[in-house]
Amino acid sequence: MRGNMEENQKQRIVQELVPGKQISLAHMIANPDKILYEKLGLNPNIDYTKSAIGILTISPAETAIIIADVAVKSAGVELGFVDRFSGSLIITGTVSEVETAIAEIIRYTESELGFTGCSITRT
Repeated sequence: MRGNMEENQKQRIVQELVPGKQISLAHMIANPDKILYEKLGLNPNIDYTKSAIGILTISPAETAIIIADVAVKSAGVELGFVDRFSGSLIITGTVSEVETAIAEIIRYTESELGFTGCSITRT
Protein backbone atom coordinates (compact mmCIF):
# COMPACT_ATOMS: atom_id res chain seq x y z
CA MET A 1 0.00 0.00 0.00
CA ARG A 2 2.85 2.36 0.73
CA GLY A 3 4.07 2.05 -2.89
CA ASN A 4 0.68 3.17 -4.26
CA MET A 5 0.55 6.08 -1.84
CA GLU A 6 3.94 7.32 -2.99
CA GLU A 7 2.95 6.99 -6.64
CA ASN A 8 -0.24 9.04 -6.12
CA GLN A 9 1.50 11.94 -4.40
CA LYS A 10 2.14 14.99 -6.52
CA GLN A 11 5.71 16.04 -7.05
CA ARG A 12 6.68 19.52 -6.02
CA ILE A 13 9.18 21.18 -8.32
CA VAL A 14 11.08 24.24 -7.19
CA GLN A 15 12.51 26.41 -9.92
CA GLU A 16 15.09 29.08 -9.30
CA LEU A 17 16.21 31.83 -11.62
CA VAL A 18 19.69 33.17 -11.14
CA PRO A 19 19.86 35.91 -13.72
CA GLY A 20 23.04 37.43 -14.93
CA LYS A 21 23.38 41.04 -15.96
CA GLN A 22 22.65 40.69 -19.63
CA ILE A 23 20.58 41.60 -22.64
CA SER A 24 19.64 38.28 -24.19
CA LEU A 25 17.57 39.58 -27.12
CA ALA A 26 17.76 42.83 -29.09
CA HIS A 27 15.72 42.51 -32.25
CA MET A 28 14.27 45.02 -34.68
CA ILE A 29 11.40 44.29 -37.05
CA ALA A 30 11.59 46.79 -39.90
CA ASN A 31 8.36 47.64 -41.72
CA PRO A 32 6.14 45.13 -39.91
CA ASP A 33 2.70 44.22 -41.18
CA LYS A 34 -0.23 46.14 -39.68
CA ILE A 35 -1.64 42.92 -38.22
CA LEU A 36 1.45 42.55 -36.01
CA TYR A 37 0.74 45.93 -34.41
CA GLU A 38 -2.87 44.92 -33.83
CA LYS A 39 -2.03 41.52 -32.34
CA LEU A 40 0.54 43.08 -29.99
CA GLY A 41 -1.87 45.82 -28.91
CA LEU A 42 0.42 48.56 -30.22
CA ASN A 43 -0.59 51.96 -31.61
CA PRO A 44 -2.30 51.21 -34.95
CA ASN A 45 -2.27 54.88 -36.08
CA ILE A 46 1.21 55.01 -37.59
CA ASP A 47 2.78 55.13 -41.01
CA TYR A 48 3.58 51.46 -41.61
CA THR A 49 5.91 52.22 -44.50
CA LYS A 50 8.43 53.89 -42.16
CA SER A 51 7.86 51.96 -38.97
CA ALA A 52 9.74 49.45 -36.85
CA ILE A 53 9.23 47.44 -33.68
CA GLY A 54 12.10 46.84 -31.25
CA ILE A 55 12.01 43.85 -28.89
CA LEU A 56 14.43 43.44 -26.01
CA THR A 57 14.79 41.01 -23.12
CA ILE A 58 17.00 41.88 -20.17
CA SER A 59 17.87 40.42 -16.81
CA PRO A 60 17.52 41.24 -14.02
CA ALA A 61 13.96 41.95 -15.11
CA GLU A 62 13.61 45.23 -13.20
CA THR A 63 16.22 46.72 -15.50
CA ALA A 64 13.50 46.93 -18.17
CA ILE A 65 12.43 50.17 -16.46
CA ILE A 66 15.90 51.66 -16.93
CA ILE A 67 16.22 50.65 -20.57
CA ALA A 68 12.73 52.01 -21.29
CA ASP A 69 13.93 55.37 -19.97
CA VAL A 70 17.13 55.17 -22.04
CA ALA A 71 15.09 54.35 -25.16
CA VAL A 72 12.70 57.30 -24.95
CA LYS A 73 15.51 59.72 -24.07
CA SER A 74 17.83 58.60 -26.87
CA ALA A 75 15.41 58.55 -29.80
CA GLY A 76 11.84 59.50 -30.66
CA VAL A 77 10.44 56.05 -29.90
CA GLU A 78 7.19 55.19 -28.15
CA LEU A 79 6.91 52.57 -25.45
CA GLY A 80 4.71 49.72 -26.57
CA PHE A 81 5.21 47.46 -23.55
CA VAL A 82 7.44 47.33 -20.48
CA ASP A 83 7.38 44.38 -18.10
CA ARG A 84 9.51 44.69 -14.99
CA PHE A 85 8.66 41.10 -14.02
CA SER A 86 9.82 39.36 -17.21
CA GLY A 87 12.37 41.93 -18.41
CA SER A 88 10.63 42.55 -21.73
CA LEU A 89 10.55 45.83 -23.60
CA ILE A 90 8.80 46.67 -26.87
CA ILE A 91 9.38 50.01 -28.53
CA THR A 92 8.03 51.48 -31.75
CA GLY A 93 9.09 54.26 -34.08
CA THR A 94 10.81 54.76 -37.40
CA VAL A 95 13.50 52.30 -38.42
CA SER A 96 16.26 54.77 -37.58
CA GLU A 97 14.69 55.73 -34.21
CA VAL A 98 14.29 52.12 -33.10
CA GLU A 99 17.79 51.22 -34.29
CA THR A 100 19.26 54.22 -32.46
CA ALA A 101 17.36 53.41 -29.25
CA ILE A 102 18.43 49.74 -29.25
CA ALA A 103 22.07 50.66 -29.93
CA GLU A 104 22.03 53.20 -27.08
CA ILE A 105 20.43 50.69 -24.70
CA ILE A 106 23.20 48.20 -25.43
CA ARG A 107 25.91 50.85 -25.14
CA TYR A 108 24.53 52.20 -21.86
CA THR A 109 23.99 48.85 -20.17
CA GLU A 110 27.46 47.63 -21.16
CA SER A 111 29.41 50.78 -20.27
CA GLU A 112 27.45 52.11 -17.29
CA LEU A 113 25.92 48.99 -15.71
CA GLY A 114 28.52 46.36 -16.60
CA PHE A 115 26.04 44.18 -18.50
CA THR A 116 26.81 41.68 -21.21
CA GLY A 117 25.16 42.83 -24.41
CA CYS A 118 24.22 41.01 -27.56
CA SER A 119 24.18 41.81 -31.24
CA ILE A 120 21.17 43.54 -32.77
CA THR A 121 19.25 41.24 -35.09
CA ARG A 122 16.80 42.38 -37.78
CA THR A 123 13.94 41.08 -39.86
